[in-house]
Amino acid sequence: MSAAGDRLLTLVRAEPPDPAAIAAFLDGLGPAERREAITALAGPRLQGRLYAAVAGTPRVTLADLVPRETPALREVIFHGKNSLPAFTLFQKRFCRPPGERDELWGYNHQALAWLTGPGYFVVHDDPTGAAIDYREVPPAKPATWPPLRPNERGFSFFVYRDMVDHMRRVARDVFIGRAHRGGKPLDNYFVLARDG
Repeated sequence: MSAAGDRLLTLVRAEPPDPAAIAAFLDGLGPAERREAITALAGPRLQGRLYAAVAGTPRVTLADLVPRETPALREVIFHGKNSLPAFTLFQKRFCRPPGERDELWGYNHQALAWLTGPGYFVVHDDPTGAAIDYREVPPAKPATWPPLRPNERGFSFFVYRDMVDHMRRVARDVFIGRAHRGGKPLDNYFVLARDG
């Protein structure tokens, strides 16, 4: 485990975890160290602890994920670590749509995409923070992204069906989400760190 990962584990395991100390630590790291740090957070217990610890932080907006000045259809990549027992590393790739739509588009870039599909989503500005909604698939995408595919077909149905991820802020470039199915929270989390 990296020194950055070890330090983040110490901060998350503190009694109680201090969200300001966690944010200051992560904000002081470069992109590669941030990515190393979040990969140390394995399993739902640790990620759930972090999600609870940052409940009072400012809500996540669409502009936090993709800055307003980013041109339409230019991807912004976040490296992710989920709380599942296997295949835990992935990326979420976001973009702003063309025009004046108040939403983001995105998909999951990961090793099992051949089975689960790309897991396309639309991100809405939610009162509690940005919400990644798999019930909607964008009408278009950047040319380099995989073909659009609904989440109700094939194995995607079991992974993304009726799923919405609610986001919370951890640091300037780090966020944590919790999966909800049918409006009910699941014991599934993921941490995202911005690339670059």
